[in-house]
Amino acid sequence: MYAYITGKIVHRAPAVVVVDNHGIGYELRISLQTYSQLQEGETCRLFTYMHINSNDLSQTLYGFASEDEKSLFLLLISVSGVGAGIALNILSSLSAQEIREAIAREDLRTLQNIKGIGSKTAQRLILELKDKVRKEEAIAMAEKTTFATAIHSQLHAEAVAALTIMGVPKPAAEKSIAAVLKKHGSDLSLEELIRQALKTGV
Repeated sequence: MYAYITGKIVHRAPAVVVVDNHGIGYELRISLQTYSQLQEGETCRLFTYMHINSNDLSQTLYGFASEDEKSLFLLLISVSGVGAGIALNILSSLSAQEIREAIAREDLRTLQNIKGIGSKTAQRLILELKDKVRKEEAIAMAEKTTFATAIHSQLHAEAVAALTIMGVPKPAAEKSIAAVLKKHGSDLSLEELIRQALKTGV
């Protein structure tokens, strides 16, 4: 099955896009999220999902501007009673983050405000997806924390090395750098970190 398609956008509308790939025009259903990121005439890459109707075996190709949006679409259609059309409406009404937050917070009101989503469907979305969404958020937060810690450690090591080259004793350099990072965080550039450390009188 198709994973993605790359080609030139020859037609673009809020719900559909046609992508020319080596002379073949592929028509894909899209959300407003994806629509807002595309421009007619430009080359794009869309991640795809092929839906086959079990009744008449008709095929519909769906396109997504990001793997994250496609992943959320697949999560939504895994819920009983939520078809591809409803999932696309959800993705067109809220951002991916807003959808995840509504499900994780069990926010029925927000979900019911989406066209085509009634009370029962909103309840099913929350019941069947809240644990999965919360787990995804926990993993993402852990990865973000690990990345931030790595950046913090690297910045600290590079700044200490620079100060010692400048003649500052290593214990004093480590203490000063740690104090600046504690006060300002890891958003400082290496140069600014060293400058701030020197101002502490190391």
